[in-house]
Amino acid sequence: MTPPPVIDAHHHVWDLAVRDQDWITGEELAPIRRTFTLADLEPEARAAGVVATVLVQTVTVAEETPEFLALAHDSTLVAGVVGWTDLTAPGIADALAGLRALPGGDRLVGIRHQVQAEPDPEWLLRPDVLRGLRAVGAAGLAYDLIVRPHQLPAATRAAALLPELTFVLDHAGKPPVVRRTTHPWAGDLRALAALPNTVCKLSGLVTEADPRTWTVEDLRPYADTVMEAFGPGRLMFGSDWPVCRLAAGYTEVLDVARELTGQLGEDGQRSVLSDTARRVYGLRTPAA
Repeated sequence: MTPPPVIDAHHHVWDLAVRDQDWITGEELAPIRRTFTLADLEPEARAAGVVATVLVQTVTVAEETPEFLALAHDSTLVAGVVGWTDLTAPGIADALAGLRALPGGDRLVGIRHQVQAEPDPEWLLRPDVLRGLRAVGAAGLAYDLIVRPHQLPAATRAAALLPELTFVLDHAGKPPVVRRTTHPWAGDLRALAALPNTVCKLSGLVTEADPRTWTVEDLRPYADTVMEAFGPGRLMFGSDWPVCRLAAGYTEVLDVARELTGQLGEDGQRSVLSDTARRVYGLRTPAA
């Protein structure tokens, strides 16, 4: 039996000849300190049965999003782009409209900011940030949350203040897999999941574990917590390629997601592997 088609709701590309990725530093990240393009991704994704992807921002640089939209415009694989724009800018509504008017602007499905790098754990609750988030929701876009566990409470409060905006939690909030504990991450994750305007990505777990020794069983308590909290209708698969290559190849990451979600049954797995991403991001793709 052929597995159903998959939507990869979270991957990246970057070209070091265009700009540096200043977060790729140190010996541990050295294997991914090179250029990764859609031409590198596509054969791996197609071979894994992936029919569409969502390309997600990497750096806080305004020029990156137009570049990503242009890539999507010329791609038969990239169905959506989660880009960046300054949430605190007074003209954010105009900036979003400007992105929409660019080649590939119809592929813009969300906005993301590197909140994980912000020293203020309550950055999302700043009045200027909340105003920007309202503009994202008014534009019909989702907002991807890239936060660390200690920032989850602020994310929950922001989502409660903005019920009209869909918040998509990347990488399950980066749980402490390598420390083999779920506290306090699990409680804070459940509080976020209790809000109906929140969604979660089953992504990035392999790189939160020990990249050399991880097993599926190391990841299972975190995946089970996420599935219980959000349910398959608010959970979507993402490869986090090429970052995942620090711990696992593309097909292996997808195989692990299938194994971790096996308990959900055929319909539940279909939601996680394609339907949730299609619905939440409004992707125009063939039905799985």
